[in-house]
Amino acid sequence: MNNNSDELIAEVDACYQPAPYFEIDTPFIPAHEWPSTLIDIALTRGIEEHKLLRNTGIFREDIATEHCQLAPQQCFQLINNLQKYFHNHEPGFLLGHNLFTLSGTTAAAALNTATNLQAALDILIDQQTRLMPLLDMRCSYEQDNLVICWQDAYGADSSMVFLLEMMCTALSSLTRWHSEEAVPWQFHFTHSKPTYIEQYDVHLGNRVHFSSHMNAMSVARDYLYYPWKHSDSAALESAAKTEYIQQPSIATQRGFLSEIYQYLHHNIHYNPSLDKTADAFGMSNASLKRKLKKHRSHFQEQYDLVRKDLALYWLHQAGWNKEQVAQALHFYDVANLRRAFKKWTGTLPQTKERRN
Repeated sequence: MNNNSDELIAEVDACYQPAPYFEIDTPFIPAHEWPSTLIDIALTRGIEEHKLLRNTGIFREDIATEHCQLAPQQCFQLINNLQKYFHNHEPGFLLGHNLFTLSGTTAAAALNTATNLQAALDILIDQQTRLMPLLDMRCSYEQDNLVICWQDAYGADSSMVFLLEMMCTALSSLTRWHSEEAVPWQFHFTHSKPTYIEQYDVHLGNRVHFSSHMNAMSVARDYLYYPWKHSDSAALESAAKTEYIQQPSIATQRGFLSEIYQYLHHNIHYNPSLDKTADAFGMSNASLKRKLKKHRSHFQEQYDLVRKDLALYWLHQAGWNKEQVAQALHFYDVANLRRAFKKWTGTLPQTKERRN
């Protein structure tokens, strides 16, 4: 797996400098790909076009040109409109089934070159700005499991659950199609158990956990190298010449919230403050606050998200004691860590013996 796989636990000596990023109002998402599929799903189920596209700035006649690009906020508005008028909560799951497997799509073309799950994840991480642009995917290992964590990249807000349902279904569907068997994924969501649990049962199975510490899916790492039966290895030779392989400068460009997360995470040892972060991003404190507000967040929320993730890893995987974690996360003492951890997760911090 490429070096992004260990981002959650990286220990770096040099101060991480922010990279170029997209914002919530940056148009870069090809409208004729998954947004077009989502529109078709909604229209075929009786939602009126003018209601579905209201306040999105999307016009159906532009989508077919393959030159129309949407900003994340337009996609969020589209999802919100769909949720308002479509009440059985199935579209996110349906879109997920099509996202990586629908013939003729960019994602399917790219992923058809993968010979196993490991190769598919490498493609998804390298090309995630194009293939799954609204969430950031991070991969890590926890003992014998591969863990894929999903993070909000642009301020999804009320669209977040829809996006999680879509992406978890997409990866599950992809592995089922290529393996010709149901891979035993475990799914973890921070939101509480929904009233439409039957949709989860149908599309994700019964290994679903709600009110979790993270939005994630996991599977035994043995599945990483099981050979896929439907992969098109012959396509590897011509992959670099096709349009679905994006230029590295664009493919690796993250969303604004993802870049904030990366900066805070990699610089946690330097106790990154609002002042330091604003300076690193080349803007004033007020400008950073405004930009975070535009992305439906604020500095403390992002800082606490990073500290929660690191605390969970250090306590449960790395075998650190609470004193070490409190010091590394710049808490005055363990009591302050306990209070913060309870606020973040609803539980008190517990250490776990490290495996030899």
